[in-house]
Amino acid sequence: MKNKFLLMGLVALGLGITSCSDDDKNENTLPEGTAEVEISIDEAAYAGNEENWHKYTVAVANLLVKDATDLNEAWINGYADEFKNAKGSYKSYNDCLAEIINGCADISNEVGTAKIGEPRDLWEKGKYIEAVYAVESWYSYHSIDDYTNNLYSIRNAFNGSRTSAEAENSIASYLKKNDEALYTTIKNDISNAITKVSSMVAPFRSHIGNKSVVEAMEACATLNADLTNKLLPYFTNLEGADADLKLIVANYVDNVVLTTYSDLVKKTTALRDAVVALNANRTDDNFKKAASAWQAAREPWETSEAFLFGPVAELGLDPNMDSWPLDQDAIGNILKNGDFSALEWEGEFTEEGEAGETIGAAQNVRGFHTLEFLIFKDGVARTIK
Repeated sequence: MKNKFLLMGLVALGLGITSCSDDDKNENTLPEGTAEVEISIDEAAYAGNEENWHKYTVAVANLLVKDATDLNEAWINGYADEFKNAKGSYKSYNDCLAEIINGCADISNEVGTAKIGEPRDLWEKGKYIEAVYAVESWYSYHSIDDYTNNLYSIRNAFNGSRTSAEAENSIASYLKKNDEALYTTIKNDISNAITKVSSMVAPFRSHIGNKSVVEAMEACATLNADLTNKLLPYFTNLEGADADLKLIVANYVDNVVLTTYSDLVKKTTALRDAVVALNANRTDDNFKKAASAWQAAREPWETSEAFLFGPVAELGLDPNMDSWPLDQDAIGNILKNGDFSALEWEGEFTEEGEAGETIGAAQNVRGFHTLEFLIFKDGVARTIK
């Protein structure tokens, strides 16, 4: 997730917020969360721009399929070979393992301190509106699923599979044979983080002040610390194990990365098909089908976030697909004028200078979350008005 805070612009849209509380308050006696947050562009934009609204969903879905396909092909057509054979920027298989572990540490930190921690911090400061708008995937109330899938991406990297099964050639299996104490520590850390995050009171945007949020943040912090301070040094300093590490890396690429990205292509294509069907036949049932397809497509994306290196970073595909928060002023303008060229950019990816600003502006009005905004409202599929 590329996190760009545009909170003041969101507040300026004209928002209403109502706090709610119950008997289950945390130690700081914070209210649980928010009962209502309204966006002024919602009703007027859909009612007055239904044609552009649905064309916008198709344009965004087409770009998601293109980005997913480009990402998958970039791995298949070069990067997988470089990574599996420790070539190019990778001087050894220790470097490859370090890349994998750093990716896991990065997302554990992002889930705990940014995705969960930043809304919580704003909430503790009494900035309730800003806190809600910092919650990723709050339009669909899908936040906890997203964060849990992020942690599954760490589990998958550790296990060398996309399930709870530990592959023969994996970090988990290697440690189990050679350092059972470290194996147990990391395995338990991952399991505990998944449990604590998935057990937060849902929806997160309505329970930011709940004590379960603190427990989830603490579990992510422990996982991040052990990945960074125990697992990373172990493999960085490991000597004489190239044959084993090569097998671990090859299995990781073939059975975690490539299968995840292949699944992403399939499910974004199914999402695009559902959105096209909705545009052709605008019914409440087709809105529900598009919403369901969006949720299905999120799973492979969110379980890829432990490996946001290589093409996904170099080609700007992460922010293309997952920028958050959105520039809702710009989205409103596109809904009015129907200029979908504003979603696209050309040239080499950069975040610097004028070119970076131009690219960033395009990325803030496309991707999963723009489509989420167009398909969902208050946690459920929109309806035809």
